Amino acid sequence: MTDTLVIVFVKNIKLGTVKTRLAKTIGDFGAFEVYTELVKITEKATEALDIDKRIYFSNAIVDDQWKGEFKAVQHGADLGERMLNAFKDGFDAGYKKIVLIGSDLPDINSTHIKNGLDALTTNDVVFGPAEDGGYYLVGMSKFHDSIFINKPWSQPKLLELTLQELHNNQIPVGILDVLNDIDTYEDLIASNFYKSNLKLQEKIQQLND
Repeated sequence: MTDTLVIVFVKNIKLGTVKTRLAKTIGDFGAFEVYTELVKITEKATEALDIDKRIYFSNAIVDDQWKGEFKAVQHGADLGERMLNAFKDGFDAGYKKIVLIGSDLPDINSTHIKNGLDALTTNDVVFGPAEDGGYYLVGMSKFHDSIFINKPWSQPKLLELTLQELHNNQIPVGILDVLNDIDTYEDLIASNFYKSNLKLQEKIQQLND
C-alpha cells in the first residue's frame, strides 16, 4: 500500500509539558508516566501496520521512538495549522489516502487505523470521534483544508461543527467507533488501560503518597 500514509502526532515526553490537565490531579511526574505508557500503546498500534508512517513530534525528533520511520517536527501556529501542514506534506509526496492520529488513546489498535483507511475508499474524509466531542483520528483521500481552519480546538463542539460544515458542502464523510482519550483524572481511573496496569497504579500512588 505505497499510496497510503499514517501520520502520528506525538508530544515530546517532557516533565511538566504533557497531559497538563491530568497533572493538576496526579502531578507532573504522574502525568509523565501516563503519557509515556500511552505513547507505547500508539507505537504498538502503528508497528503492526505495513504502511508508510510519518511521526511528527511537537518540539524535537526523538531517535529511540519509532525507529527507522520518517520523523519531523510539527509546524504551525495552532493544532489545526500543524495538522493541515502535515496532510499537505503527505499529499505533496504523492500519498492518496492519509490518516492522522494522536498519541493519548489507551484503546487504539491497528484495526481502528485500518478501518479509517478503508473508509477513505468511499469517502473524502473520515473521523474517529472522541468522547469529549473532538476526534482521535482524521483522514482524507482528497485535501479539504477547511477542516483545520477557524475551528474551536479542545472544545466539546469541535467534531459537531466540523461535520456540519462538511455536510453543508456535500463532502462525503465516514465515521469510526468512538474512543475515549485521557485528559483528566476521571478519564484515567475509568479506563481499562489504568485498571489493568498495576505498575502504573503503583507508580502514581507512590508519587501521591
